[in-house]
Amino acid sequence: MASGMGVDEDSGETKGGMWELDQKLDQPMDEEAGRLRNMYREKTFSSLLLLRLAFQSLGVVYGDLGTSPLYVFYNTFPHGIDDTEDVIGALSLIIYSLTLIPLLKYVFIVCRANDNGQGGTFALYSLLCRHAKIKTIPNQHRTDEELTTYSRSTFHEHSFAAKTKRWLEAYPFRKTSLLILVVVGTCMLIGDGILTPAISVLSASGGIKVDHPKMSNDVVVVVAVIILVFLFSVQHYGTDRVGWLFAPIVLLWFLLVGGIGIYNIWKYDSSVLRAFSPVYIYRYFRRRKKDGWTSLGGIMLSITGTEALFADLAHFPVSAIQLAFTVIVFPCLLLTYTGQAAYLMQNKEHVVDAFYRSIPGIIYWPVFVVATLAAIVASQATITATFSIIKQALAHGCFPRVKVVHTSKKFLGQIYIPDINWILMILCIAVTAGFRNQSQIGNAYGTAVVIVMLVTTFLMTLIMLLVWRCHWVLVLLFTVLSLVVECTYFSAVLFKVDQGGWVPLVIAAAFFIIMYAWHYGTVKRYEFEMHSKVSMAWILGLGPSLGLVRVPGIGLVYTELASGVPHIFSHFITNLPAVHSVVVFVCVKYLPVYTVPEDERFLVKRIGPKSFHMFRCVARYGYKDLHKRDEEFERKLFDNLFLFVRLENMMEGCSDSDEYSLYGQQTQNSAGFLLRNNGNLTTGSSNFTCSTVDSIIRVESPIQGNNNTVTSSGRESSQAEVDEMEFLNCCRDAGVVHILGNTVVRARRDSRFYKKIAIDYIYAFLRKMCRENSVIFNIPHESLLNVGQIFYV
Repeated sequence: MASGMGVDEDSGETKGGMWELDQKLDQPMDEEAGRLRNMYREKTFSSLLLLRLAFQSLGVVYGDLGTSPLYVFYNTFPHGIDDTEDVIGALSLIIYSLTLIPLLKYVFIVCRANDNGQGGTFALYSLLCRHAKIKTIPNQHRTDEELTTYSRSTFHEHSFAAKTKRWLEAYPFRKTSLLILVVVGTCMLIGDGILTPAISVLSASGGIKVDHPKMSNDVVVVVAVIILVFLFSVQHYGTDRVGWLFAPIVLLWFLLVGGIGIYNIWKYDSSVLRAFSPVYIYRYFRRRKKDGWTSLGGIMLSITGTEALFADLAHFPVSAIQLAFTVIVFPCLLLTYTGQAAYLMQNKEHVVDAFYRSIPGIIYWPVFVVATLAAIVASQATITATFSIIKQALAHGCFPRVKVVHTSKKFLGQIYIPDINWILMILCIAVTAGFRNQSQIGNAYGTAVVIVMLVTTFLMTLIMLLVWRCHWVLVLLFTVLSLVVECTYFSAVLFKVDQGGWVPLVIAAAFFIIMYAWHYGTVKRYEFEMHSKVSMAWILGLGPSLGLVRVPGIGLVYTELASGVPHIFSHFITNLPAVHSVVVFVCVKYLPVYTVPEDERFLVKRIGPKSFHMFRCVARYGYKDLHKRDEEFERKLFDNLFLFVRLENMMEGCSDSDEYSLYGQQTQNSAGFLLRNNGNLTTGSSNFTCSTVDSIIRVESPIQGNNNTVTSSGRESSQAEVDEMEFLNCCRDAGVVHILGNTVVRARRDSRFYKKIAIDYIYAFLRKMCRENSVIFNIPHESLLNVGQIFYV
């Protein structure tokens, strides 16, 4: 329920395509409704629609995974091939790696753990936050759980899921540890966003040198850098304008590499097909021993892009992604790796550039062009995934405030973050120009990918227990099998830390310090504001005038508190001689859901008696939502405030509390809802829902059926409504002032040294460097009032 009160306004955020329309119209209200919705979707997809969505998913989801054949065999055998039987063993490892990780684990299991189409580590974390109280910022309220998008499972008190939930909630240390795990996975994915463009573009550009062997490697690096600069420079245009090209390019790429693979198997050595027998994996390790083990770092690159696959889920149903992978991606990848292996059986000295060497001469340059375009598409998909996951981290209070630009009116998930874009570009160019070869970049790439996969496995274990409520035996089976494979790869990449594997660790460490220090400072500031709230007794003691001159106008006081009067307000009225006639405390809060429907966004309640003219408005957003420009946000805020006043007067006497939280959305219990028809207020049922701070009480509607009898109390209520509405409109016409706290956070003198470093230096530096709240909320300077204060936490 929400105080949007049934006002169904067009949000202006309509997404394109039948899938997005279905997603918007059919949102789950509980677990059963969610299951029915998924069944409905899967059954109503026509064959043509499913094929179209599968085709489109190729360009968005599979670009990174599809360009791996450019560099896998070189990174597996950086020092050359001693025995052609090693090629068969390596091919067998690639075949079963592709089968176990991308196919079985991600496409058929992990992708089903999406949060209404959103993937990534923070999407999994949001799912867990809805099923257990593990958020480290304690700003949850029970009304948040009544959102239509706040779907979650319920379980028996004595079930294994309930025990897991209690175990997670028992100690703050466990909540913090889980958040740290999520942040580590996010930092590694950001590193992935740096390394993917570097290795993909550099590998594709290397095709120039194959046809001109005397060309210097510096030329290849310069070409790669030029392509990277161009790629990052056009990010602000978004993918909406050129996105229609991505799917045809990637489809053509897969068909080309698959066809070349068939040609090479037929021409060179069809005996490589014996690699489908896992016995060659055993022989490979027995023959190469430690060298075979460390070569797993190169084999690992054959499944890179799988983690980006999960982060790029938006806009596509799971069935379309599964169809594209099983019909196009998986067979073509197997063919191209098998074809390269067949070529290397007779040309083992060409392992450095096996892919380009194995291309028939007549189609070499067309394939080179398509390879370069595919590398750009793969890089674009990873960069977009990085933007999306940073936006999610930002909504969870785990990343400094940065500018987020939505590049498409049709697809809300397509965003651009300028600051991050240029940081990624600088680091990507530094990695490309610094290493200058695929081998060391590949070692770094493998380290980042395997850590993201390990984090996903741990989160999926909790998802299977709390969200899916799987039997613990199935959970144990999934976890053990995943960890056996991924820990094997992880042990192999550890041998290559000194050969480039240190790069993602350094990048991730830098981003981890930034993200965790910001989150730590945010939590400490919130806790201080919670403990320094102004008591209602003090407010009531000031009287209706609040001890000051009430000047015409409306003051919007921004606060992070969803309840109580913030400390900034007492600081404001004790230092200024006047305050506005109407005061509204505005709290912009992000919830662990992908979106909050427009008609459920605002919660409004009154603070104190009516004569005080003080209100609270909580604006709730999901991690995918866009905070609109100030004029639209302000308009919707006042629409909900006026609607609240109408409802409150209609329900006069339903509660003995002066604080109301009124909701007008129809619920399963047939609670009342309101509709506005040309400014008139009508009822949609005979019951209304009114809630105090502590409980929700059902009351009878003052208007029933067609009864036009108006009592004297009704006349008084109507008159009071008109008077207050006129008063609010007059105050609004007089002017609206936005009051923000310009807070400086300092660690107390008796704090430990690490807290002083985190708060006084890192957090303070990040607050100076990041965007101010006034910019984030798009507040015009002429109506902005900053109130300075210092918090000692």
